[in-house]
Amino acid sequence: MVRFILTKLLYLIPTFLGITIIAFGLVRILPGDPVLLMAGERGVTPERHAELSAALGYDKSLPLQYLDFLGRLMQGDLGNSLVTKKPVLTEFLALFPATLELGFCAIIIATLIGVPVGVLAAIKRGSWFDQISMTAALVGFSMPIFWWGLLLIIFFSGMLGWTPVSGRISLLYYFPNVTGFMLIDSLLSGQKGAFLSAVSHLILPSVVLATIPLAVIARQTRSAMLEVMGEDYVRTARAKGMPPRRVIGIHALRNAMIPVITTIGLQVGVLMAGAILTETIFSWPGIGKWMIDSISRRDYPVVQSGLLLIAVMVMLVNLLVDLTYGLINPRIRVK
Repeated sequence: MVRFILTKLLYLIPTFLGITIIAFGLVRILPGDPVLLMAGERGVTPERHAELSAALGYDKSLPLQYLDFLGRLMQGDLGNSLVTKKPVLTEFLALFPATLELGFCAIIIATLIGVPVGVLAAIKRGSWFDQISMTAALVGFSMPIFWWGLLLIIFFSGMLGWTPVSGRISLLYYFPNVTGFMLIDSLLSGQKGAFLSAVSHLILPSVVLATIPLAVIARQTRSAMLEVMGEDYVRTARAKGMPPRRVIGIHALRNAMIPVITTIGLQVGVLMAGAILTETIFSWPGIGKWMIDSISRRDYPVVQSGLLLIAVMVMLVNLLVDLTYGLINPRIRVK
């Protein structure tokens, strides 16, 4: 198992270097001059522009700028925001709990609904439930997030008035930011109604963000279950008179979960991409909205370091998924 883990960790090194090149290069492709944007409407003289460019290192060639970026990165320095002057890592850690809370709730919704729907669709293959659920999954996968989010806001917030439109909690409540997770902090505050307010603000964004992963997980679970249920050991278990629940739950579902777990792990990247639109629509103060604002302001350090941090997080989740394989199927550890 140790050799298996070390092999996976070694694979992350070239991946990490590739991500640094992509993050650095994409930011430099953006049009606009960050020095001019820092000056704002007041403008800046050519002498002052050259001075600021030299101070920020933008007067160097791109290869030298990349080496400087990589050198600071190896020292744990992600740079400071050109707008707020705060360290990028400090801003990221302050906003990341909001995105993590939203993404965690979304993947829980997608998994708790997607896996049972996929299993039932496989068991009842060809039935009305199978056809309706898989059609709904295809529709959910095809819907643009911004369009789906606006529809839910119009219906549930505008017409029915059941849920808030934006934010993480009502302005009526105020309490110290202990963990950064609004659900936990609202419980710790002890204020009556604070937790329900946090939940009501979280429902719509979570549902919107969970739609595409839910559709993918349901379809993948159905496909994996159909493949496993045709194996010899499943037919043997049925021939021995084993109860259907035991055959499906122990023999079929456990082996079908390997590709499903892969799918769930890959959805983390989808969640991060979807969080950018979801957080913008619902004014959710997370890293997605933070990245959008930074791109519009040409805040180079925030954009390139933010992309890098998000990519590292996705890499770690995929590593965790690979390690989970060994727990579900020990034969994988031998390969």
